[in-house]
Amino acid sequence: MASQNIVFRGELQSAEGSPSNACRLYPKLDYAQQSWIGVNLDMEGRNLTEFYLAEGQRLAHIGSWAFNAAGFDYWSPELFQIHGLDASGSAPTTEEYLDLVHPEDRGFMKQEIEKMLVDHRGFDFTKRIVRPDGEIRYLRFVGVPVTHGATFQGFVGTGMDVTEQEQSMQERRRREAYLAEAERLSHTGSFGCKTSSSEMLWSEETFRIFGYDPITTPAVEAILRRVHPEDKARVQAQIARAKSEGKDCDLEYRLLLPDDSIKHVHVVAHAVKDESGGLEFVGAVTDVTERKHAEEELQQLVDFVRHIITVLSSNGKITYANRVAREYTGLTLDEYRSLDVLARVIHPDDLEKMRTLRERGLSANNPFEIEARTLRRDGACRWFLYRYNPLRDEHGQITRWYVTGTDIEDRKRCEERLQQENVALREEIDKASMFEEIVGTSPALKNVLSRISKVAPSDSTVLITGETGTGKELVARAIHRRSDRASRAFVSVNCAAIPRDLIASELFGHEKGAFTGATQQRLGRFELANGGTIFLDEVGELPAETQIVLLRVLQEHEFERIGGSRRIRADVRVIAATNRDLQGAISAGSFRSDLFYRLNVFPIEMPSLRERREDIPLLVEYFIDRYARKAGKDIKRVNKKALELLQSYSWPGNIRELQNIIERSVILCETEIISIDENWLPQPRPMTPEPKQQLELTRRLLEQEKDMIEEALKASLGRVFGPAGAAAKLGIPRSTLESKIKLLKINKNRFRTLSEI
Repeated sequence: MASQNIVFRGELQSAEGSPSNACRLYPKLDYAQQSWIGVNLDMEGRNLTEFYLAEGQRLAHIGSWAFNAAGFDYWSPELFQIHGLDASGSAPTTEEYLDLVHPEDRGFMKQEIEKMLVDHRGFDFTKRIVRPDGEIRYLRFVGVPVTHGATFQGFVGTGMDVTEQEQSMQERRRREAYLAEAERLSHTGSFGCKTSSSEMLWSEETFRIFGYDPITTPAVEAILRRVHPEDKARVQAQIARAKSEGKDCDLEYRLLLPDDSIKHVHVVAHAVKDESGGLEFVGAVTDVTERKHAEEELQQLVDFVRHIITVLSSNGKITYANRVAREYTGLTLDEYRSLDVLARVIHPDDLEKMRTLRERGLSANNPFEIEARTLRRDGACRWFLYRYNPLRDEHGQITRWYVTGTDIEDRKRCEERLQQENVALREEIDKASMFEEIVGTSPALKNVLSRISKVAPSDSTVLITGETGTGKELVARAIHRRSDRASRAFVSVNCAAIPRDLIASELFGHEKGAFTGATQQRLGRFELANGGTIFLDEVGELPAETQIVLLRVLQEHEFERIGGSRRIRADVRVIAATNRDLQGAISAGSFRSDLFYRLNVFPIEMPSLRERREDIPLLVEYFIDRYARKAGKDIKRVNKKALELLQSYSWPGNIRELQNIIERSVILCETEIISIDENWLPQPRPMTPEPKQQLELTRRLLEQEKDMIEEALKASLGRVFGPAGAAAKLGIPRSTLESKIKLLKINKNRFRTLSEI
């Protein structure tokens, strides 16, 4: 039949048995026009049919139309709706319709209309229209020619609103373009592969990386044709393993392209299951040639560095060793990557320590250093310092470790030689002077030196007593130097030189904010002396509250910083010294008896200089030699008269006074013989008896003064200073009151309450 509408009438019977009036056949909207669409028109139900048709068009956003050379004959209501026009109007003319078309598509549409009217053939195209409200929509028009016999009648067809589909398609194309551009910029292509059919899909960048034309059929064989001959077996084995095990794949290999150029690629493939459970691989291939070249250049630079350099993965496995490392150990790069290198190159005596420190350092994720002897390829051994430094990514995660090994053999040999020289020198010094600066041979001094030798090796507390200037600190240092703590700190504290308010902080430290002015944490002398010896000079001057803390340190070997609550262990040997009569201080209540017994474990009493006059010539010679060398003078001896004068003097200031006299004499001496001015040694005033009345008056005044001070201390509960203290009540300075309390032997602690003590 010709491509035209056919209408015939007859009685057709419906499913219910009612007759139907007519049937109309339309050519199907297909370019071959080899089929027909028939509609049985039940004239009685025609209105219902038209309703269904209109509703279907509305729901599908499809309108129908008829068109000839004069313009449109017919527009369905939905087509008016799609164009944003009033459905009560008539179908537009050709010019009116072109006005609805988007200006950029108008020329194309006009040419298409002219062409289809000439060619009388069907069409299918998409164009944009502009609604009266300015909204732009995409419409797909499909039309077929209608003829009557051989006469062309026009076109009939549909218009479909495909705006959403077109926008979705454009968005997809835009994303695909972005992806393609990103792949091009990053030199990364994507691919997919079905293992069941070996079907593969490649992106444009994948074709470029492998050097194939996009019309080439992607296949594993095509990949293998490009793989470098030296890498082909490894790549084939990796592909076969991934297929058989169904696991992800990650490998790097080289490509040999037709122009003989070489590329380095990194391939990552992820194994997934398709809808039917079949295995597929989705992955990416990245051209890493530039990175490889940069790494090779860096490796060449590293090879010129005269240090052992290795690179470790994040878990500590060696991935690279420079030329110096390989030449020194005789190991190849593959052996570095596969063997237990530490067992091969580290000296057996250092191996366990090396493993322990290395594992601990890698776990801590911070830079660290290790010194170890390293075996050379010829069996020789040299000391190296290995420094480990981590490389982190933008998230702070360690990606690799860089290790440098520096030859420190010469430094180690110098240290050993210096240590040997120090040992020899110390032995020589010990032989020459058993107790350093303690000079003398008198029986009294020998007794002291004997007690030093006996107590030094122990950790016992020592209490050194004696007059001022007798050399108590020298004895303390001698004990420390001959003890097992000699290599640790010796901390000396003069308790009388530190203000009473600060002595506890000085000894035990304080926390930040513990008191006004404590702007930061401070370590006390006991912490600084940890492992060594602390020397508490003038220990009798400690205030009562500090004595309690010191007693706790001696008993429990622990303390707390001022303002802190954490207990700190005290591994310290205590040596104390005083020139006071501690027994008298205990009787007066100014020194705790329990503290005295803790300090007086091993007492050493230093003799005064007048008790060891036979040592004066040796001391004079010793001090002359010291100060003459310091002043650059050549003094041979002291004259006999001066020596007799020095030996006859009572020396209330003991060795310190003698030392000062000799230093002054050396400064003033202009010859080889030193002399002493008699005026430098004051003689004591003769004691003249005082009149009895004067003595009685003095005694009464002292008693009255003592009563006034005790009354003020009682009112202030034993407090000396402060607004409510005894000094303020008496109107005298605190230091003056403290001196009078000592002079009059007043026990101020007996006026304090138990809670204050």
